[in-house]
Amino acid sequence: MLRYLPFLLVLALWIFAFIDCLNTPEEQVRGLPKVVWVLIILFFGEVLVGPVAWLVAGKVRHAPAGGSTPSEWHRHHRTEFVAPDDNPEFLKSLREENRKDESLLKDWEADLRRREDELRRREQGDQENRDNRDKEQ
Repeated sequence: MLRYLPFLLVLALWIFAFIDCLNTPEEQVRGLPKVVWVLIILFFGEVLVGPVAWLVAGKVRHAPAGGSTPSEWHRHHRTEFVAPDDNPEFLKSLREENRKDESLLKDWEADLRRREDELRRREQGDQENRDNRDKEQ
């Protein structure tokens, strides 16, 4: 079983580099066109040259967000996460949405009152017409 482990590790790295290359947007590929990187990974995958070259030099890598960096300035100037209930911009957007919803609700209520009044007038008019017909008979 252990004799297959190196082969499986090479295969795993080969597959990872190939899929990573295919999923990387063209503007993040460095040095060569994306198609050339795919061919390098495929042709030189068994000897690990292609996948290692891709992982080292083929893609623009970004530092993880919030992680420590060697730079002293970066260590002391991290962006802090602000909870939504402490974020003034988020609270302002909630107030604006609330105002819009309130005005929409008022418009719906006014429309409902208008329709109810119209329905009552029709019912009263129909009732009066029936009463007049009954009197005539």
